[in-house]
Amino acid sequence: MMKSVSYLVTLAMLDSAFPLLASAFDPSPLQDFCVAINDSSSAVFVNGKFCKDPNLATADDFFLSGIDIPRSTSNPLGSNVTRITVDQIPGLNTLGISLARIDFAPYGVNPPHTHPRATEVLVVLEDQYRTNQCSCSFPISIAKIQEVITIANAIFGSNPPINPDVLTKAFQLDKDVINYLQKQLWWNND
Repeated sequence: MMKSVSYLVTLAMLDSAFPLLASAFDPSPLQDFCVAINDSSSAVFVNGKFCKDPNLATADDFFLSGIDIPRSTSNPLGSNVTRITVDQIPGLNTLGISLARIDFAPYGVNPPHTHPRATEVLVVLEDQYRTNQCSCSFPISIAKIQEVITIANAIFGSNPPINPDVLTKAFQLDKDVINYLQKQLWWNND
């Protein structure tokens, strides 16, 4: 018993003498830009890509043609998300942003979703509202768009499935409704 008390006192003294410090942050970019190239002989490797010599960067490294062309919205959601990442615009490498164009059919939706550790900004370029119908094109810019979690897929389409009793209680729905929702094929819009 005395040995246990002695041990606890020693442990408490060490804990107060050496407090645990924790820190977390996103690192700042190492440079203004790092145009991605597929050349392993490049001396700089940042963010999973090799960097082009900054003196050889051109406006084309920050440009993508064709983003103004509407995409098909003939799917169950009535919308189409066209992702634009560093693979399409090499100049986006290390900037912490990516882009997307979203086309909507009348009554089309982009399902509720989240982008972990990111911010989404919407810019409406064209709209035509007719009795709550929308034929819209919404180009958006999103930091780290690669990480998209569609809420319905995550909740009702998870594998292994979430216990229906938990979902019944959480959403205050009949268990038959939850079972029905878990059997649906949830469409990903990315």
